[in-house]
Amino acid sequence: MPSTFFGLNIAASAINAFQVAVNTTANNISNVQTKGYSKQVANREASEAIRVYQKYGTAGTGVKTTSITAIRSSYYDTKYWNNQSSVGRYDTKLDYLNQIENYFIDDEADGPGFSTIFANMFNQMNALTSDAGDENRRKNFISEAQVFTSYFHDVANGLYDIQKGCNEQVKAYVQSINASASKIAALTKQINIIELEGGAANELRDQRALEIDELSKIVPITVEETPVSNSNYPDMYLGGTDFVVKLDGQMLVNTFEYRTLTCVPREYKANQSDVDGLYDIIWSDTKMNFNMNSYSMDGALKALLEVRDGNNAENLQGTVTEASAYSITLKPSTMLSIESMTMPEEGVITIKNKQYHYTGFTAELNADGSVASYKFDIDSNLDASEISGMMGKNGRIGDSVKAMGIPYYQSQMNEFIRCFAERFNAYQAEGVDLNGNPMGAFFVADAIDGTEFDFADQKVDKDGVTDSASVITSVSSSYYQLTAFNFNVADASIRDSSIFATAKDVTGENVDAHDIIDAMLKLQNEVKMFRGSSAEGFLSCIYTDITVDTNEVKMFQQNFTDIASAITNQRLSLSGVDEDEEGLDLLKFRNAYNLAARMVQCMTQMYDKLINETGV
Repeated sequence: MPSTFFGLNIAASAINAFQVAVNTTANNISNVQTKGYSKQVANREASEAIRVYQKYGTAGTGVKTTSITAIRSSYYDTKYWNNQSSVGRYDTKLDYLNQIENYFIDDEADGPGFSTIFANMFNQMNALTSDAGDENRRKNFISEAQVFTSYFHDVANGLYDIQKGCNEQVKAYVQSINASASKIAALTKQINIIELEGGAANELRDQRALEIDELSKIVPITVEETPVSNSNYPDMYLGGTDFVVKLDGQMLVNTFEYRTLTCVPREYKANQSDVDGLYDIIWSDTKMNFNMNSYSMDGALKALLEVRDGNNAENLQGTVTEASAYSITLKPSTMLSIESMTMPEEGVITIKNKQYHYTGFTAELNADGSVASYKFDIDSNLDASEISGMMGKNGRIGDSVKAMGIPYYQSQMNEFIRCFAERFNAYQAEGVDLNGNPMGAFFVADAIDGTEFDFADQKVDKDGVTDSASVITSVSSSYYQLTAFNFNVADASIRDSSIFATAKDVTGENVDAHDIIDAMLKLQNEVKMFRGSSAEGFLSCIYTDITVDTNEVKMFQQNFTDIASAITNQRLSLSGVDEDEEGLDLLKFRNAYNLAARMVQCMTQMYDKLINETGV
């Protein structure tokens, strides 16, 4: 039969169990505002009964606390991590698209933009029709032309700064990924040490889950945790777990070990107007490229790469038609005109996943001025097998990034000003300045060393078509050199307003002739020159691009944010600390503790009667 003091032991077990329950509730309440904390519960079960050799057979021995566990749902964790990558991607992208959009706004509140500046320039040009020889009118026009070129400088430099900021943020995110991988591996080791000894590392598990929460917003990750079992007895769980985190399908953390990424500055630009030294990402251990543009990539890092490198898949692409020891010729499928060229003058061309460094290139033009082929000068000696193997294969410069990022908007501005300057200068070439001298280029490209590219060797008529067919055009003298960064009015015209052609003949009384001006006024809205639109439609084209892109991103951002909110609510309904629920638990456990204490008091009175008042 059980001990005389058996009931006291049962009551004591209840006191101990509900003391643990109250302490656990207190811990929950203390962490109600702690980020990443999961509600903990004290698990109890009836103690093993003992045989008492009575008719009733066995007697219960009270209660015992078996464990304190955190309530988490791996299902909702996985859903949250998967969705969080999309939230991070569209949050980040929307922020940068809003910055880009600001540079193209044209309203009174934000200051004059393209449409206002462009109209002002043509208004001053129109004023020359009434007095073309007047010095002040000519100076007013040239001044507005300078404002026009300055607008493109400002926008190009603004986009340059955004691209530079994206690039630095890419490096910061790579460092964050490495830090998270290191911390996850360290936490996993601590968790296994505790749980192999039979404990429950609840707080450490919360810290690890929180780290994965933050990581999943930067890159897409998958998590797999499997229990470690005895190899001789597979059903015997040893207490530890294998914890694997994969980044876009590639191993990042393998229980106690982890891999890191490294940012490597590019030696050569992928686009003509790119920032120098944009980062490529490689795996530190294998030196293999991290596929930044894979279809399955997501997260804030993906958004940064889309904004930084997005060229709308309009990078140079084509087929190898000819090759020799030191040159490769491509028939292009993109960049079919000089105006649309975006590749750098020196860079890397990729054929069959092998990269070749080129030091320069020339373009062969068709009769209509379109590009028939590009010939790249290679600084390595190609052998016969290489030449044979690349014939008919696809070649490209840079990656095809199907997003409208900084390179796309830079290329659109470059293409527009090249088209506009070509036609403007073609009209000017037909006339003479007030001194009767042949007029050169009015819009030029300023080189870094202070010299001007006046495109004297680039013969283009007023329709933008090269005069002669099948010519080999060197990029050093073509409108390829003109970009939004160096687009300027010729220095001679700035210093002397007479150096500007308003007519084909200014001899005698023709000083106020304006037949050239009359023709050039059509450039404002009558001549089609950019994406099937007139010059004044440039802003409309660009603004349509960015508005459509921004609205699409806003829609996705809102959808994924709503999904994240729903998943978070479901997640918190299981693992979150509810103050009202904890308050009720506190009352329940206190009452149970009080009842257990009353049992002890009752037992004390019984034992007092038995010991002190019952005797022989």
